[in-house]
Amino acid sequence: MKITNEHLISRDLSWLDFNSRVLEEAEDKMNPVIERLKFIAIFANNLDEFFMVRVAGLRQLKPDAVSSDSAGLAAKEQLEGIRKKVTSLVEKQYSCLNNDILPELKKANTIILKWTELSDDEKGNLRKYFQNQIFPALTPIAVDSSHPFPIINSGAIELAVRLKESGSNRTVQSFVEVPLVLPRFIPVASAQYKDARCYILLEDLIIENIGLLFAKCEILEVMQFRITRDMDLTVDEDGISDLLVHIQEKLLHRKKRNVIRIELIQKKENIAFEEWLMKKLELDENTRYYVPGPLHPANFFELVAKEARPGLTEEEWAPLPVNGIDEKKTIFESMKKEGLIPIFLPFQKFDPIVRLLEEAAEDPSVLAIKQTLYRVSGDSPIVKALQKAAENGKQVTVIVELKARFDENNNILRARKLEESGAHVIYGISGLKIHCKSLLIIRKEAGTIRRYLHLSTGNYNEKTARIYTDIGILTTDPELCSDISALFNVMTGYAAAPERWSKIAVAPYDLREKFITLIDREIRLSDKHNPGRIIVKINSLVDNSIIEKLYEAAYAGVKIDLIVRGICSLKPGIKTENINVVSIVDRFLEHSRIYYFGNGGNSEYYLSSADWMPRNLYKRIEVLFPVEHPGTCKILKKILDLELGDARKGRIMGKDGIYSATAPLGNKNTSSRSQKKIYDYFRPEPSP
Repeated sequence: MKITNEHLISRDLSWLDFNSRVLEEAEDKMNPVIERLKFIAIFANNLDEFFMVRVAGLRQLKPDAVSSDSAGLAAKEQLEGIRKKVTSLVEKQYSCLNNDILPELKKANTIILKWTELSDDEKGNLRKYFQNQIFPALTPIAVDSSHPFPIINSGAIELAVRLKESGSNRTVQSFVEVPLVLPRFIPVASAQYKDARCYILLEDLIIENIGLLFAKCEILEVMQFRITRDMDLTVDEDGISDLLVHIQEKLLHRKKRNVIRIELIQKKENIAFEEWLMKKLELDENTRYYVPGPLHPANFFELVAKEARPGLTEEEWAPLPVNGIDEKKTIFESMKKEGLIPIFLPFQKFDPIVRLLEEAAEDPSVLAIKQTLYRVSGDSPIVKALQKAAENGKQVTVIVELKARFDENNNILRARKLEESGAHVIYGISGLKIHCKSLLIIRKEAGTIRRYLHLSTGNYNEKTARIYTDIGILTTDPELCSDISALFNVMTGYAAAPERWSKIAVAPYDLREKFITLIDREIRLSDKHNPGRIIVKINSLVDNSIIEKLYEAAYAGVKIDLIVRGICSLKPGIKTENINVVSIVDRFLEHSRIYYFGNGGNSEYYLSSADWMPRNLYKRIEVLFPVEHPGTCKILKKILDLELGDARKGRIMGKDGIYSATAPLGNKNTSSRSQKKIYDYFRPEPSP
């Protein structure tokens, strides 16, 4: 069949709908107030990245150009729709922050004060603090014939200052950046609120004392603003002799990329200074967004960390031990005994993965370690273990993806450390991102070679392992190990992909075809008495060929449940009731990808690093791997059922593409909250 625009939603507008659901968590008064503030910061951070990448890409196109938009909209149509939605969402964001969350925080004795609310003594104390702790870090930058207009940093709060020089009627301009390296929330010992934890915003403190930076000048006006630049790092690898050097050069030029958004605090008085700034930055009206302030609410993560205390935050869900891991034995011994050990993050601990590498680094029987790294933390224990292994003479091969968006610089630093330790570092395959998550350890045992494998839906990052839901398996399955060994040869050398893998499917070689085959099988086996069944849990659904096949299956009677956290270009319910789309936004970021196919009663489960997006199917190395262990399959089905029944944090998409609470259970029934129920499911039964 051929789908039409009736079946589809614009990719970027769908992403904004996802961020709207994030904002709903900030508006939800059943969430503790600091958790609500956290979602305000997440919403703002998400929006920054959206402008830096998606809006930036659209603005580079001709207005009538049709981009990769799934619904076939021209660039101009998308930008108009984006601006309308963003304006509405940002208005809701600031209304929630200023009229709801901050007053609730005040009731809880956490208060952000204005300068005018301070006593003379408090102002005096803060001036001393300003002179000692802030003034030395500030640099006023003049704009005149001797000082060209400066390069304004993306993302920082900037103060544009209009002033008169001493002994002159000449009006001049200058800039002062609010340093990101300083705390945004400055503690205040308030006499009026003795029992409260009070703060003043760093930019407010700077503005009130900015005259100290311009001795003997008259300050006429201070205007806060913040710009967002095009930060997408698109790399055409043809003709590049050294990818690492090329990306380093690209990173250096990011400061000069085009400005695609300017945020200003709206004022009613003369806006001539604002127009001067717009002209100097060469910006058009469509880049200008007004907010009531404060700017850069993503910085509220700092306040979230400072004020995270009982009563204002949710109780901690401490990661639980992984079943099958014997703390008294090596990970290798546990893997040999169990055959397959699943790890469900962040409900369970990430520690076994770190332990596996640390043990491998010191184990004299380990000959080689091969691993892919997409995003790792700044002080990664994974990287340290790999370094140690290389220093101990193991054959260590690490594929570091230099093109991991916003982590390019971090990955370059990690790659260099690994190289210095003696590891072989590979920077991927030309034209493809290495996005699969694979770790293969080769060990010599009793004169034979044995392989140990870890595959996962998420990154080797101990920090995100505490906040992202991901699923991995530790296994000694010979066929899986053989497949991944062959895949590493493809990624590190010139080996061609096998004509047929034993168990896995790999993008860009046969992953899309595998999905199509699995859906076709459901169509073929479906009948009135035993309809086909598909349940998919992914981050994004954009690929039109997959959407067409899903609709074909639905029209053939296959029952389809899609748990899609973010972008979903499929609009359900077009001449069928067989497609259900659910989105869950909760304390953990839903990141695992689970694929379930009924197979006529012989259910099959797959896990993957891949979503149903063109980039995952055609432009990345991705792996789909089966889960055949009965106990693990039972757990996967339990997770899917709990998420489909989530009436607390779940939203269901209607035929119009609009999400609402999971009616008819949309009464915010806390007992159905899937993430809490999943955590409780893994929690050991208390001892009698």
